[in-house]
Amino acid sequence: MKNISEVLEHVKTMGIAGHIRPDGDCVGSCMALYLYIKEYYPDIRADVYLDHPKPIFSHIDCIDEIKTEADGEKNYDLFVTCDVSSRDRLAVAGDYFETAKRTVCIDHHISNMGFAQVNHVRGEVSSACEVLYGLFDPEKVNRRVATAIYTGMVHDTGVFQYSSTSPETMRIAGELMKTGVDFSRIIDESFYEKTYIQNQVMGRVLAESIMLQDGKCIVGYMRKKDMDFYGVDGKDLDGIVSQLRLTRGVKVAIFLYEVETQTFKVSLRSNGKIDVSRIAVYFGGGGHKRAAGCDLQGSMYDVINNITAEIERQMLLEQEE
Repeated sequence: MKNISEVLEHVKTMGIAGHIRPDGDCVGSCMALYLYIKEYYPDIRADVYLDHPKPIFSHIDCIDEIKTEADGEKNYDLFVTCDVSSRDRLAVAGDYFETAKRTVCIDHHISNMGFAQVNHVRGEVSSACEVLYGLFDPEKVNRRVATAIYTGMVHDTGVFQYSSTSPETMRIAGELMKTGVDFSRIIDESFYEKTYIQNQVMGRVLAESIMLQDGKCIVGYMRKKDMDFYGVDGKDLDGIVSQLRLTRGVKVAIFLYEVETQTFKVSLRSNGKIDVSRIAVYFGGGGHKRAAGCDLQGSMYDVINNITAEIERQMLLEQEE
């Protein structure tokens, strides 16, 4: 697929959806596609489904039009997923994906094996938003669409510092800036800004973090009882694993938090050659070479031991190469 118009012919109804616990790239790509369709294909009735996006994305136009749950039986002409690496990661509107006449997957996860009828997956690209931009007519990317795309690119590149950031990524960011996007506000409000409680939680995680494997691996954690004490949930824990990654000498950072008794959400970040997507896939998750995640069950120490054992195996393989 070279242009999104290729899949829009004869389409009257369209669904758009992202993955569970949507991050900036997921929200940005879904909303960019939605806004593009509203602007340039007014005859298509489009609906966008996302699993309760965080308030930090309120700067994106029409975000209040998002549907956070399925609302009755529907049979869309076209259903498009954005930033979804596998069918089981699709949130909210999975049944609509199954009943749609045609399905399209737009993604950048190297673990994506292709689960739609049309799969436009570019694992070498920084973000789903950058992939999506390549499917739009550049002259049609107005400020509203550009704001959504820029948001996603900022989040999945760590404000353009991750290794996935390419000269093409920066060129596209420059083109988006030309539309008048408030780039400094987007970066501050949706990426860096934290509440007082979020800063307290991050401080606690950093203070109680554990160094393993001769300082090459760092682990941060948050138990459910402690999250309840602070009144936070998973949406309040963004940025912690990235801060752990910045610890000098660390090759892999792990952050896990308990979503329910003995069930943990695990985030992995890599500073070097260790491919954390392989580790995540091994445990049923997915992601990118330097940023991935999975869900695991067991005691906190069992989860840490299982993850770190696989990390150690990856480090040994790295030494052999």
